[in-house]
Amino acid sequence: MPLTADDIDRFEAARPRLEAIAYRLLGSAGEAEDAVQETFLRWQAADVDRIEVLEAWLTKVLTNLCLNQLTSARARRETYVGQWLPEPLLAGDPMLGPAETAEQRESVSYAVLTLMERLYPNERAVYVLREAFGYSHREIAEILDVTEAASQQIFHRAKKHVADGKARTEIDEAATRRIVEEFLAAATSGQTEPLVRLLTKDAIAIGDGGGKVPARAKAVEGAVAVAKFLWGLFKPGKAKRALVGGALEVYAWTANGDPAVVAVVDGRVVGVMCLEVTAEGIAAFRNQVNPDKLERATARWAAADHGEPLFNAF
Repeated sequence: MPLTADDIDRFEAARPRLEAIAYRLLGSAGEAEDAVQETFLRWQAADVDRIEVLEAWLTKVLTNLCLNQLTSARARRETYVGQWLPEPLLAGDPMLGPAETAEQRESVSYAVLTLMERLYPNERAVYVLREAFGYSHREIAEILDVTEAASQQIFHRAKKHVADGKARTEIDEAATRRIVEEFLAAATSGQTEPLVRLLTKDAIAIGDGGGKVPARAKAVEGAVAVAKFLWGLFKPGKAKRALVGGALEVYAWTANGDPAVVAVVDGRVVGVMCLEVTAEGIAAFRNQVNPDKLERATARWAAADHGEPLFNAF
């Protein structure tokens, strides 16, 4: 039986929430959209009249599609060139989902998305559904076909794994810009000492080029090593200008709720560097330069009122 206009409207009303769930589970906007579209096709083929609670049915189908995707993704990422990082979402992207509580904001932060890569697929699903979307353990148990007690155990285990990572400090928009400006001033000062003072002793820098853009295969670790690496990264040079394809504009922005540096060439986002800020200083720099993971950011950037760049590089 074909879907009615009302059926389609009901699904479209649920789409933003489904995409936000899928993005947190998969770390990829493109894969999240595909999973939601496949959920729509499954619903289109189902006996709609027999579905009692649409939201629960859609969430169950979507979550299980994402679990299958995560299982296969583990194998694919073993052959991924260099470091793998999630696809960043710029401020205002609807796929970021709910942000009313600290738990919701943290669940989509770049640092936590990266930490969730350590979780087993079912741990990630329970953590996302409970922490970010407030599903009860009874509802999660029905979605994942486990007992309520098992859902509670999985959640506590997943939360501990995530908590074992670095603690994130929540900061407002004004502080975000100030932190990025201070970082960029230090990174372009020509000296490493100002940068070292901004970093934690065990700071790290990670880049994801996906084999398409040069990026270090291993993380840079330690404040001094990271400072030297970042100083070299922002040092002007003709070769760098040729590599990025033109004059580079650098902006202070927010991505996944984190302070971020956005690098743009002729309106195209060529890099998003997310800063993990703690009470002790900047603990991590995660730089996404894989062009496949920046297409959505570029589209979002084109629609944003981003003002003038902080500076032009290279």
